[in-house]
Amino acid sequence: MTRPAPRVVETLNAALHRLFEERPALHLLGEDVLDPYGGAFKVTRGLSTRHPDRVFGTPISEAGITGVAGGLALAGDQAIVEMMFGDFAALAFDQVLNLISKSVTMYGDRVPMPVVVRCPVGGNRGYGPTHSQSLQKHFLGVPNLALYETSPFHDPYAQLAEGLDRGPAMLFEDKVLYTRRMFRDGAVDEHHGYALLGGPAGWAHVSPVDGTPADVVLICPGGTAHRGLDAARLLRARGLTAHVLVPARLYPPDLEPVLPLLAGARLVAVAEESTEGGTWGTEIAARVHTRLWSHLRAPVLLLSSADSVVPTAPHLEAGVLLGAERIAAEIEAAAARPLPPRAPAALPVAAAGTDAVAPAAGEPRAAVPESAEPLGGVPVAVPKLNNNDTAYLVLRWLADEGVHVEEGDPLVEVETSKAIEEITAPAAGYLRVRAAEDTEVGVGEPLAELLAERPAVRAPGTPVPTGPGPRVTRPESAAAPAPPPAEGPGATRTQVLDRAQQGTAAVVTRAHREVPAAFAAVEVTADAVLARLRTLSDETGAEVGLPEAVVKAVASAHPAFPHLFGSLQDERTVRLADTVDIGVTMDAGNGLYIPVLRDCAARSLADLSDDLMDFRMKAFRAEFTAGELSGGALSVSLNTEPGVLLVQPIVMWPQLCMVSVGGPLTRLVLADGVPAPTTVVTLGLAYDHRVVNGRDAVAFLRTVADALHDPEQLVKLID
Repeated sequence: MTRPAPRVVETLNAALHRLFEERPALHLLGEDVLDPYGGAFKVTRGLSTRHPDRVFGTPISEAGITGVAGGLALAGDQAIVEMMFGDFAALAFDQVLNLISKSVTMYGDRVPMPVVVRCPVGGNRGYGPTHSQSLQKHFLGVPNLALYETSPFHDPYAQLAEGLDRGPAMLFEDKVLYTRRMFRDGAVDEHHGYALLGGPAGWAHVSPVDGTPADVVLICPGGTAHRGLDAARLLRARGLTAHVLVPARLYPPDLEPVLPLLAGARLVAVAEESTEGGTWGTEIAARVHTRLWSHLRAPVLLLSSADSVVPTAPHLEAGVLLGAERIAAEIEAAAARPLPPRAPAALPVAAAGTDAVAPAAGEPRAAVPESAEPLGGVPVAVPKLNNNDTAYLVLRWLADEGVHVEEGDPLVEVETSKAIEEITAPAAGYLRVRAAEDTEVGVGEPLAELLAERPAVRAPGTPVPTGPGPRVTRPESAAAPAPPPAEGPGATRTQVLDRAQQGTAAVVTRAHREVPAAFAAVEVTADAVLARLRTLSDETGAEVGLPEAVVKAVASAHPAFPHLFGSLQDERTVRLADTVDIGVTMDAGNGLYIPVLRDCAARSLADLSDDLMDFRMKAFRAEFTAGELSGGALSVSLNTEPGVLLVQPIVMWPQLCMVSVGGPLTRLVLADGVPAPTTVVTLGLAYDHRVVNGRDAVAFLRTVADALHDPEQLVKLID
């Protein structure tokens, strides 16, 4: 089995250990960095044990720590400073600005200043206003000070070594990256790969594996890299190809290796988590405009978080911080605007000895000049919303024929096999409907047009032109919202279901209508697995719990019960799954989602934990992509709150089974004749009785239960 890539925190820790072995004059200073604690985020674990005379746990004085580091450097040593949270670097700003950066050149000769200040930064952890900021922009432009940021593509050893050698430097580490896996071997996912440009501390260039040139180049430092990748996937489904650039060094930036890519794109965008104003993105935009002004099709698009402190409450935090959906939406809107023709001036040379930029990269694939109005208006086509579907049902037009809509206005609701999706206007214009309600329209087929002038009113009885899909009956759960409730004494109180709940209603109605489901349950003792999971969490730094263990146990049963992970193709044929992709229920109070964990059989518990943590945050924000909600071979309903005895799940068509997990319960059992408490959970299985019989269902549950409590199988499952 291929060993999973290390997490970012592990590569940081390994980089520090390597540097300490190679550099006998290197010291580390910080609060709570000594073993066994090993730092607030476990980056320094093991260092004080191996190098007790060079790792110093310090008082709570960021200015003092940084000043001592500067003194060590002036005395000929080297120092790495750990800020417990990057927010506290503000307290050390005077030492950074007026000591370590100025000491390099204010004594009449260049003085080595090998100091790196490490700063955990960023939000999406619920840590609140003073522990979640991205302060990179406040250190831009300080003479002699280099700025780096960790990423899932770059070896932090190269960043730290370069920072010490050219010193002084700061390394910003987005906290959301610590538990994420590094990318390696040039692979990102099935559609994207990456290459490093400009050396190990240069740029990671993520592009489609099929070589499609860039419509959009999206520059994403550090913790926004995954959001940039998610945005690229969203844009891919909407017909735009995005290449993503991730820098290892923020300042001074070296644009030479990426100039050809930037010059050839339809649009360049920079996405960062800091608030707008004086940002790293504006620095990049200024340099790109200076170098490539005659070749840019539009100004560089700058994307930042909202102008606000970072709230503690997850739903408020999600509203402030920049997310993948907003990145994709703003890029899509900017890319839809008419573009001027490309200037005929000579293209820039990327670097000495390299070829000139190729002008064809990223050109729009239009049959008419870009400055002209598209034939018949701006088309509104059906996007790819769900990998399982090739057509969707038009439920309800949200705007009337002939009205003027603005870019981004809701136009129409369509139903997929998973949910109800809202499609918005890609541009401003007068609406001309092309697909009637209650018809199915295939992916890529026209829904409407947005015209520059008001269209003629259709004669009464004139049918709306539609695609080739047949007319179908609208399900009750997708009907138009109920009229407002009557007011006054004695009026009946009502509640109108929101769109998310309507989508859930449509899916479960279909499940009940089409799947003859049965149910079985077993009780499993959980003391051993819970104890081992606590130890694993301490060892890895990942929050590994019962949900991850159950998912892994279910995946381990796949070889013995492959038909439970299949789907019915016809009345007697089951299509078996190639990989064990398992959906997990997520409900953060704004709708039920079932995102899919990929290839669960081959991945570690810590790796699955990273994805589940990401899913929980996306559930709070309601920002799942259609791809994340499709393709599961079997689902697990997580109901692990204490006291939950039993949950009977619903088989989600076209799957054949759903496992339910109850909450931990305490039972008294006899151990050597003495009553003793033990922890148990209930595992249930809802199954499609057309394919699965009760004997198989119970055998499957016992196999999963054995993996969770049998000592020998438990070791294999977790280790």
